[in-house]
Amino acid sequence: MNELNYLNGQQGYGSASAMQAELSMSSYIAKTMQRVFGKMFLGILVTAFVSLGIASSPSLLEMIFSSRAIFWVLIIAQFGVVIWLSAGINKMSATTASLLFYVYSALTGVTLTPIFFVYTGDSIVKTFFITSATFGVMAAYGYITKKDLSKMGSILFMALIGLIVVSLVNFFLASPALTWAISLAGVAIFVGLTAWDTQKIKQMALETDEQNVGKLAAIGALTLYLDFINLFLYLLRIFGSRR
Repeated sequence: MNELNYLNGQQGYGSASAMQAELSMSSYIAKTMQRVFGKMFLGILVTAFVSLGIASSPSLLEMIFSSRAIFWVLIIAQFGVVIWLSAGINKMSATTASLLFYVYSALTGVTLTPIFFVYTGDSIVKTFFITSATFGVMAAYGYITKKDLSKMGSILFMALIGLIVVSLVNFFLASPALTWAISLAGVAIFVGLTAWDTQKIKQMALETDEQNVGKLAAIGALTLYLDFINLFLYLLRIFGSRR
């Protein structure tokens, strides 16, 4: 009897320890994801303030958009920052990674400024809230679902490549019907990518120690930021009212 009680005690202790470890890991993942989403949110704020600031300043508008060359330099700089951050994340400090993310957010704010002169302010605000709600639902799904989304993610990535190719073709064709189809496809792709990327970042959090959480927060924020911005732009093509 004493031996039985001893074994039961040991089993209870083991279960309690396992539960404690699981709760600790869940808390660690939750805090890491909060840092990712917090940084992403700050990046969106930087983009919004930069865009609004430039749109309300005739002198800045003249300086930046008076030359196509300047605009294309900004576009190339955006790609350069993304490549630099993505390829060099393991070699740079968390502070540098965060700085590059905010630089990218600011550059995106500059290049997005023209939307204020193409679409009405009300439709931009409406689309922003639609994007936020859609993004939030899909990010929550990606975070809580037990289903492995990796297969879906691979398909969506290939679809994204196809979307880019078709978009380049339509740049020369300028087909309204194809533009509409591209917008619908873009929404579907980035809705799915939001869930997949959230799950992928959550999995990365499981494998990342505290020393590298800052780097994960930066690269994770960039990934989700890109999902949000692209989803917003495709939705704006559908719901935006032109001036």
